[in-house]
Amino acid sequence: MRIAFVTETWLPSADGIVTRLVATVRELHAAGHDVLVIAPDGASTALTGAEVRTVPTFGAKFLYGGKRWGLPLPRAGRYLREFDPDVVHLVNPVLLGTAGLAAARSQGRRVVASYHTDIARYARHYRLGPAVPLIRSLLRALHGRADLNLATSTASIEELARHGITGVRLWPRGVDLHRFHPAPRHHATGRPVALYVGRLAAEKGLHRLAPLATPAGGFRLVLVGDGPARTHLQRTLPPCTTFTGMLHGDALAEAYRTADLFVFPSTTDTLGLVLLEALASGLPVLAAESPAARTTLSGTTAARFFPVDRPADLPAHARTLLGGDHRTEARRHVAESGWDTATDRLLALYAEAGARVHVRPR
Repeated sequence: MRIAFVTETWLPSADGIVTRLVATVRELHAAGHDVLVIAPDGASTALTGAEVRTVPTFGAKFLYGGKRWGLPLPRAGRYLREFDPDVVHLVNPVLLGTAGLAAARSQGRRVVASYHTDIARYARHYRLGPAVPLIRSLLRALHGRADLNLATSTASIEELARHGITGVRLWPRGVDLHRFHPAPRHHATGRPVALYVGRLAAEKGLHRLAPLATPAGGFRLVLVGDGPARTHLQRTLPPCTTFTGMLHGDALAEAYRTADLFVFPSTTDTLGLVLLEALASGLPVLAAESPAARTTLSGTTAARFFPVDRPADLPAHARTLLGGDHRTEARRHVAESGWDTATDRLLALYAEAGARVHVRPR
């Protein structure tokens, strides 16, 4: 099969969307499929298994922390025509996704759209609340023209239904079970390590983690990642906080293995793939109460939730989790969530979408 992804974000950016896409591309390539990625300019073109084509970008500091957005230019249609895909997959379509959708429709191609980020909710964190109705309308318009819509959690499927987008199918979670695995138990000296991995941004609620790193909290807080809120966090979080910057590959896996606890303060994520990486690494998870976290962590005793309006309780919750050995249970919870399984399901969904469209003209 020939598959074209049109995505609003790509390498060298690091987030859940990029993690999922890179893993999916590798699985598709290994299975003998041909892949094209159309992404914003500045993206890395060095990924085995995919041809990467780019479009010019624009950005503004007040738009999602200065993120560069791909312009919806006609060249996206030229890229699709030259590659001639069997399916066009719009990944979290916003701007570049509109060009991908228009081109795919004009060329009579099968269109799948996947929902990953509640951009309307994020807009409120960047003082763009008045734009929320427009963003919701764009969401309905883009997903309403796809042959099949996907979401990465049941919570997201329910959320889309509330906005009038129904018949959404689940693109299952996945994690690299070979890279992320438990290390031999170590006897910690000094403060136990509470680890966060992800974007450093206002919508992630990282201020809620401050009680862990106070003298009374008793933890060393390690933040892996980067983003527009880093400078503010470095200024306001307690001194017992370490900022590593971006980590990838084995360095990231080692950060998980050397931690004692994973913390996830966000209530805006639609899934949180880092939760799966933490569990695969044998870490217990302390997460803010939210529908997505509940969906991902339901059914495991290796996780505990805290109410977002009571962050002062975090140290007590964390110490409770550390009081037991959750390594085996954490790993068990994700043992059937390899990327090979998730990608097999995605291919079945592509076939389902193909059954809904006519053969395009040649």
